[in-house]
Amino acid sequence: MIYSMTGFAVATAELDTGSLMVEIRAVNHRYLDIQMRLPDDLRMLEPALREAVAAQLTRGKVDCRIGFAARQSAQNPAQLNHDLLRQLALWSSEVQAALPGAGGLSVADVLRWNGVLENAALPADALSATALGLLQQALREFSAAREREGGKLKSFLLQRVKQIEALCDIVAPRIPDAVAAYEAKLAARLRQAMQNSDDERLRQEISLFASKIDVDEELSRLRTHLAEMKRVLEKGGAAGKRLDFLMQELHREANTLGAKSVDAEVSRASMEMKLLIEQMREQIQNIE
Repeated sequence: MIYSMTGFAVATAELDTGSLMVEIRAVNHRYLDIQMRLPDDLRMLEPALREAVAAQLTRGKVDCRIGFAARQSAQNPAQLNHDLLRQLALWSSEVQAALPGAGGLSVADVLRWNGVLENAALPADALSATALGLLQQALREFSAAREREGGKLKSFLLQRVKQIEALCDIVAPRIPDAVAAYEAKLAARLRQAMQNSDDERLRQEISLFASKIDVDEELSRLRTHLAEMKRVLEKGGAAGKRLDFLMQELHREANTLGAKSVDAEVSRASMEMKLLIEQMREQIQNIE
């Protein structure tokens, strides 16, 4: 399958002590960049979480967040951290002594201070197994979302490949007509200038012109790159970098095709190809 680098998934579990949530979101990135945001009590899970995420991804900027909302009860209310309260009082006195104009801390300020209100410690052992299970659930949903988006990207790219192939079919038969038109035009000019026909000179000029506008090689390479694109898309896996390289090659051939053009229809086809290639390049940035 083709996978998108962008995706989102969330998994939750209700426990006796509170609500546990695992959230994974990702956007495109050149390399694999994993950011973890965990409660301090679950920090020891970070290596295992990173390993689980890295096993499924090769590129993308991934943000993995685990949150736990403890359930308060009358039997287990939050407690004031008296040691921290005494420390805050000491700091407040020292600051006011150094800066007499400084205002003191209000009750609201103190209660909002990180760590002043202590909840019961998270049941880390029980949460660890649940968190790892939720991560696997979230990763499955995340992978499914990436697969669905990747399928849409694959269809989009194959449609553009088909359109470029059709443009190649339009261009190929127009080259002999362009050479024949130039031959008639050049012959008329030479006869008018020389009063008589110099067949050898005429053949040389026509041969030179034909070699300059010959785009068989460009069309052949275009078809080869398009066939490789279809092969890569059908094979699946981590295809983003290879597809991005093919976009560079396709653009080079389409550009050369336009530079050699002496026919309005060929020029139009070249411009249309470059537009389609640019559309594909934008979407390929989201492919893993």
